[in-house]
Amino acid sequence: QRQLVESGGGLVQPGGSLRLSCAASGSFFSIDAMGWYRQAPGKQRELVADITTGNKSRYVDSVKGRFTISRDNAKNTVYLQMNSLKPEDMGVYYCYTILKPNWSSGWATVWGQGTQVTVSS
Repeated sequence: QRQLVESGGGLVQPGGSLRLSCAASGSFFSIDAMGWYRQAPGKQRELVADITTGNKSRYVDSVKGRFTISRDNAKNTVYLQMNSLKPEDMGVYYCYTILKPNWSSGWATVWGQGTQVTVSS
């Protein structure tokens, strides 16, 4: 069964750092983009950052200069290093990937279970 397993969320004080990890497991033919969304209470889910297999990345404006997305293609894992965290960064962070289950199938989006990030003093 294909799944994404997330880790690294938690409670941190403003100005602190966290590193999220998300590993794809199970069988699949190929992986394309990987990334992170977040959802704060009462708000819509928003794209935080994503990265291609060629390591081309993009970020939502509010995290530029503070967050860094990276990936290890050999481990099918994506990371999100979050520095200088602010209370407005709080929410549930979901990783996702676009993958091809087998050579003849189309591309599919797979989501992680979500990990809570709380920024509070």
